[in-house]
Amino acid sequence: MTPKPRLLFLITEDWYFWSHRLDLARAARDAGFDVLVATRVQDHGKRIEMEGFKLFPIRLIRRSRHPLRELIAVMELVRLYRRERPDIVHHVAVKPILYGSLAARLARVPAVVNAFAGLGYVFIATGRWAGCVRVLLGRALRWALAAPRSRAVFQNAEDRELFARAGVVRQAQTVIIPGAGVDPAAFTPSPEPEGEPLVVLASRMLWDKGVGDFVEAARLIKERNVRAKCVLVGMVDEDNPAHVPERQLRRWQAEGVVEWWGHREDMPQVLSAAHVVVLPSYREGLPKILLEAAACARPIVATDVPGCREVVRDGENGLLVPVRNPQQLAMAIATLVEDAAMRARMGACGRERVVKEFSSERIVRETLAVYRGLLEETWPMSYSLSRP
Repeated sequence: MTPKPRLLFLITEDWYFWSHRLDLARAARDAGFDVLVATRVQDHGKRIEMEGFKLFPIRLIRRSRHPLRELIAVMELVRLYRRERPDIVHHVAVKPILYGSLAARLARVPAVVNAFAGLGYVFIATGRWAGCVRVLLGRALRWALAAPRSRAVFQNAEDRELFARAGVVRQAQTVIIPGAGVDPAAFTPSPEPEGEPLVVLASRMLWDKGVGDFVEAARLIKERNVRAKCVLVGMVDEDNPAHVPERQLRRWQAEGVVEWWGHREDMPQVLSAAHVVVLPSYREGLPKILLEAAACARPIVATDVPGCREVVRDGENGLLVPVRNPQQLAMAIATLVEDAAMRARMGACGRERVVKEFSSERIVRETLAVYRGLLEETWPMSYSLSRP
């Protein structure tokens, strides 16, 4: 009997696996992989196990910088990889890429996929400290991405070009797969609700997602007597150094400038209640919330930065504005709030584009092709996998 290839996902948070990699893991299982998940378990452990995946709780904490704790985390991964002997490990985000790649070499894992989910806080931050960290991180990533049977997966061409020009990765070892995709059957168009227009920013509550700029834009909108309710939806991610403190969110809400709805798992319902979806981020990989908004036929206002401009075509399915510019952001939001016909036209265009270019089915198919290519390089004729 032909053995099942073993695929292990290394992701820092169980909620991120559940929201961004579940469809891929299901498809890999259905294609014939034995799927393992190593992550920090908080709220989704039972759900992951109920899917039939083997779950391994780990202590890889994103914000930790303690040398001994980090060494323990790496050795924990080495032991896991040696014990479970995966054929492919799929590392998601920078820290799992660095630590997982070291563990994979020490454990002699045959094939590695290193997936960047955006370049993160260090690549957005300014100042001498951030510059020094980027130099050191670039050197570490150059080593991590150099394994012969590995692929570096980027969500947009600009991130790939940045790394290739800097000599961090060879372009021949890279693949562009645009995000995690969206299920157009789960996120569907619906008529706009009547009443006061609802403007939604849905993301983790981080300064570099443009949360502060959105609040300033909401204040300007209110001062200009534009009829709209501005809402923040998302959790406080205290493990990210750019997180907005909960006390600040509650202060804004008490001021009456925005509402904060916290974390929501019913995003199709949230988006169906919205009239405009906003993401004034400073840089992205390829934001899932914008795909979900477009799938729901909602117009988008986003910043003209990598990741956002891959989803939003200015004037077609939304409006692009300069980064860190609350005044232009407020003007774009007001334009859409006051023009129902424009919202309908842009929403329909966004839905059509998502179905054609960003469906989860397409993303899964392209990622499984990467897995198959690595298996063929590593163990030709050893495994038999079904094809979607």
